[in-house]
Amino acid sequence: MNSPETFDNIFSGKTVFVTGHTGFIGTWLSFWLKSLGANVVGYSIDIPTKPSMFEVIELKNHITHITGDINNLEKLQDSIDECKPSFVFHLAAQPLVRTSYEKPIETLQTNIMGTVNLLESIRNMPSVRSCVLMTTDKVYKNFEKNYAYNEDDHLGGYDPYSTSKASAELVIASYTNSFFKSSNNESKIGIASVRAGNVIGGGDWGNDRIIPDCVRALISRKKIPIRNPEHVRPFQYILDPINGMLKLSQKMWNEPAFFSTSWNMGPENSKDVIQVKQLVNEVIKKWGYGEWQDVCTLNDEAKHEAKLLMLDSSKSKKILNWNTILSIEEAVHETISWYAS
Repeated sequence: MNSPETFDNIFSGKTVFVTGHTGFIGTWLSFWLKSLGANVVGYSIDIPTKPSMFEVIELKNHITHITGDINNLEKLQDSIDECKPSFVFHLAAQPLVRTSYEKPIETLQTNIMGTVNLLESIRNMPSVRSCVLMTTDKVYKNFEKNYAYNEDDHLGGYDPYSTSKASAELVIASYTNSFFKSSNNESKIGIASVRAGNVIGGGDWGNDRIIPDCVRALISRKKIPIRNPEHVRPFQYILDPINGMLKLSQKMWNEPAFFSTSWNMGPENSKDVIQVKQLVNEVIKKWGYGEWQDVCTLNDEAKHEAKLLMLDSSKSKKILNWNTILSIEEAVHETISWYAS
């Protein structure tokens, strides 16, 4: 990787509130913020996996760690009131499509009302200047055509997870228009959503995620189970969208009105939008051995997942001057090197 950006030291010495800081992306984000000199306050209901990168790097010892449910408005509000953050990043969510079929109420509650609670908690908090909320590339009404969705395309959602995230986008837009703009339509607080593509990187031990599934099988010298080898996704390295979120937050600090909108963040090169089996083959090549097998069942087929999904990130590239840094081959190399070390 190139030397990490410092973002003009805008985070140094400032309090940053991160929900979902114990998760895969949340841990990486919190670690980067801490390295930038931020006073990181994390709010999460639990440590979602065993093992977890959060515990491996002992992040709890270097930040303010709050155990709390995003659905508990009173505790969330009290936590934000107490630390008075300048920046907020909202990552807490039920993050899996297949889990949303098993737990639809929990998914909708957490992803929709959790977003409402976060925005409600900062609505009258004068210290907050910038709030970035992470949703997903799955917020679009997906016609599964050879087309990359841009931020102006229709929102939709086949499964409960996609629906919950598309609904969260509507909540974000509603709160922005209703509460975070002054009478002359100027934004008082920067509020923006980030719709990121599929993220890979070291430290991910989540269930039902392709890289952890690969690593667990390879360590056990078993065949890697794949449900949908032909499905196409916009894979990218973990630090790329985090870099975009930090860059966006920095820009909103100075110009909240202009940057308070939605932003796609996906791979720069079309060749990085690949089939799942291509990603797994690259993992096997970097690992040095292994095989995969298609384990899709009729029950899996009943839980619909999009076969084709692509993002148009030209707005982020043009306006934020953001690009993915690593190719898919480089991303896999960095990822597998982390697990093999």
